[in-house]
Amino acid sequence: MSGPVANNIFRSSGVIAAAAGGLSWQPVVTASTLSASAGNGYWINTTSNECTITLPGSAEAGDQIIFVDYARTWGTNEIIIDSNGLNFQGEDDTYIVDYDTSGQAVNLVYSGATIGWTPSSDIVNALEPSIQTQRGLFAFGSGSSGRFTGRNLVSSSGVVASDVSGAGTGRSNLAGTTYGGDKGIFGFGNISSPPYTSITNLVNNSGVIASDTTGVGTVRQGLAAARYGGDGRALFAFGYASAATGISNLVSSSGVVATDTSAVGTGRNYLGGANYGGDKAIFGYGRLNSGAVTGITNLVNNSGVVASDVSVVGTARKEIAAASYGGDKALFVGGNTGSTTAVKNLVNNQGVVQADVAGVGSATRSYAGTMYGGDKAVFAYGLNSSDAYLNKSNLVNNLGVMGADVTGVGTAREWSPAIGYSFSA
Repeated sequence: MSGPVANNIFRSSGVIAAAAGGLSWQPVVTASTLSASAGNGYWINTTSNECTITLPGSAEAGDQIIFVDYARTWGTNEIIIDSNGLNFQGEDDTYIVDYDTSGQAVNLVYSGATIGWTPSSDIVNALEPSIQTQRGLFAFGSGSSGRFTGRNLVSSSGVVASDVSGAGTGRSNLAGTTYGGDKGIFGFGNISSPPYTSITNLVNNSGVIASDTTGVGTVRQGLAAARYGGDGRALFAFGYASAATGISNLVSSSGVVATDTSAVGTGRNYLGGANYGGDKAIFGYGRLNSGAVTGITNLVNNSGVVASDVSVVGTARKEIAAASYGGDKALFVGGNTGSTTAVKNLVNNQGVVQADVAGVGSATRSYAGTMYGGDKAVFAYGLNSSDAYLNKSNLVNNLGVMGADVTGVGTAREWSPAIGYSFSA
C-alpha cells in the first residue's frame, strides 16, 4: 500500500483498500496465463502468444485492476479475461470476454455482486462480450452394425455421454454445424452406397434431434460445414456427388438451407470446416477428384462468400477433422495421408493455417470435432490405423493443446459429425 492510511478508504468488509491511483505496477507479463490481483496494474505483452487472465475469485466493491497492451499486439494476440465465478458487466462467466484491439488499456473496477467487474475505461475500443456455445453433440455415422441413428451428448466440461436414441434417417459421411448460436443442423450424407441425400435434421438448444427435413441442394456426401457471420448463420460446402465439387449451401439463423451457390475453389471431399475470427469460416484439406490428397484451404467471409484457393500449408491429407477453439481460432486434426496420422494444424484468428504440430493421442481419421465449454474443443470416434472403429475422444483446451485419448463412451463408429448447442452450461 502506498500513501498514509488517512488517504485510504475502508472496504465494506472493514479492510483498508489501496488508495485510488496507488496501484502497484507489476513487471511486464509475457506468459500465456496470468492470475491477477486487485490493486495491481499489469503490462501485458502478447507479441508471442495470447494471454488468458484469471481475475480474483472474490472481490470487494472498489477493487481495481488495470491491463495495458504493452507492445500494441492485442490485435494479433488478444487477451481473454476469465471472471472466475464473478459477474462481468452484469453477465456471468459463461460469457467470453476478450480484448483484441492494439494499443488498448482496460481499467476494471469491481462494483459488487450484481454487476461485478466493470471497465471504468477501456481505451480504444469498448467491450462487447459474446455468449458462447457450451455443449456438444455427436450423431449419425457408420459402425460395425451399419448406419448409426443415435447421438451422444457432450457436457460443458467435455464429458461424452452414452448413446441416446436419435431421430431421422441413419447415414454417414454427412456434415454438421452450429446455427442460431445455440442450435445445430446435420445435413446431406450417404444412406447406403449410394444413394446420397440432401436431407437435414435440426437440433434444438436441448440437444434433441428433429425428424428429417426435405433436402435442398445437390445430394452429396463427404462435405463439411461451419458457422459464419456472428449472428447464427452457417453453410455446407464441397463434397462428392458424381464428382468432387465446390458448391455450397447457406443456412439462415433459423436453420433454413438455401439452394446451391456456384462452386468456388477446387472441388474436393473428405475435408474439414470450422469457424474462426468469431464471424468467418475456413474449409481445408481433403480428397481431389483425381483421388489425390491436398492441403489447400478456402476462407469464408462474414457474408458467407467462399474465397478462392489458398496455397497448401502442412501435410496434405483427407478424412480430416476440424473444430473451433479459444473463441476465435480453429484447428485441423488427424486424417489420412495414405496412412492414418495424428498431426494437427492450428488456425489463428486471421484464418492463417500454421505449420504441422505433432499430434497427441492415437492416429485417427474419418472423425469429427466441435466446440464445447465456450472456448474449448472435443474430437471423437473415427477409425484408427488398423481400420478399427473407435469410441475414444480427445479434449482441446483454449490454447489449442490437445489432450491424450479418453476412453470412449457409446457406439464405436466413423463419420459421426458434431455440433455445438446450448448457451447454458
